[in-house]
Amino acid sequence: MVEPDAAPSSRRRRHDGRAAAGNRARGRHRGGGEDRFQATVEALGALAFDGAGVSASVIDTSSGKALLAIDDRLVQPVAGLGRVLLLIEVAARLEDGRLHGDRLQRMARDTATGPGLWQFLQEPTMQVSDLATLVGATADAWATNALLSTVGIDAVRERAESLGVERSAFIDRVRDRRGPDDAPDVAVAATGELSWVMRGLALGEVVDEGVSNRVLGWLSLAGDLTLVAGSFGLDPFAHRALDHGLQSVAVTGSGPGVRAEAGVLRGPGSSVSYAVTVTFDDDTLDRRLAVVEAMRTMGTEVLDAVHVVVTR
Repeated sequence: MVEPDAAPSSRRRRHDGRAAAGNRARGRHRGGGEDRFQATVEALGALAFDGAGVSASVIDTSSGKALLAIDDRLVQPVAGLGRVLLLIEVAARLEDGRLHGDRLQRMARDTATGPGLWQFLQEPTMQVSDLATLVGATADAWATNALLSTVGIDAVRERAESLGVERSAFIDRVRDRRGPDDAPDVAVAATGELSWVMRGLALGEVVDEGVSNRVLGWLSLAGDLTLVAGSFGLDPFAHRALDHGLQSVAVTGSGPGVRAEAGVLRGPGSSVSYAVTVTFDDDTLDRRLAVVEAMRTMGTEVLDAVHVVVTR
C-alpha cells in the first residue's frame, strides 16, 4: 500500500537538478515498438527538464499492448482523479444491495469549498446513486466526502488492492486546508495502474460488468475537457454518444501544482486507455499553461492512435 509520503513534492524534485528530471522523463520511455508519441515524449520531457514530475501511460484497450510508457510506476498526487477508486467501491455496494435506496444527509463534516454542485443546491439529502453521479460529473467535494464517510476509506483501499492496484490509493477526504498532520492530497496514483483500471472498466472487468458499467456511466458525464481530451473536439456537456466515430470517457484531477487525467477513447480504428499526471511548481501562469499545452499534445496523438488499427 502506498503511504501518503510516497509522492514527493515538485519542489523536492527540483532540487535534484534539471538534467536529472529531463533524463527521468526521456530515459524511461518504454513503447510498444511504436513511434506515434514522439511529440508527447518531447512535450512532457520539456516539462521534466523544467523540474516537473511527469508520468504517462497509453495502452491498446483490446490487447493491452503498451503504446506509451513514461515513468508509469511513478506515484504522484492526482487530486480528484482518485474518485475513480471511490466510485468502484460505491458501485460494488449498489450492485450487491448494501447501499440500495440509501439517502445520505448533507453533514457539516463533509463540507469543503471545492468543486461540485451539492453545496449550491437546496436539497439536504440525496440518494447514493445521485451523489455518485455528482462525483463522476464534477468531482463534487461534498458528495465525495459523504460517500467516503459512508463506505469508509479502508474499504476503498481494500477494493483497490483486490483489483491488483497497489501503487494508487484514495488517501484522504477533500479538505479546504491541509495541515502537517493531514495527507498531502486526496489521492495518489501511478499512471500505469490508472490506464489499466480504465481499460478494465471499458472491458467490463472491474469487479464485474455491472459494476464497470455503473462507474463508466458516472464518469462519462465528466465535463472537464481542458486537458488531454481537449484535443478530441467533443462537446464537453454531451459526449456520451458516438461523435464523428469517437466516444470518450475522460476524468481529470486538478489542484495547486497538479494536473492529471485518465480515460478511454474509442475511435474508428481502435480504442486506447490512457493516463497522465504532471506535478509542477504552480508559481506562474506560463508554467501552468505549458502543462496544459503538453497534455493537449498528448491528446492529439491519442486521437491519432484511435484512427489506426493496432497490430497485435
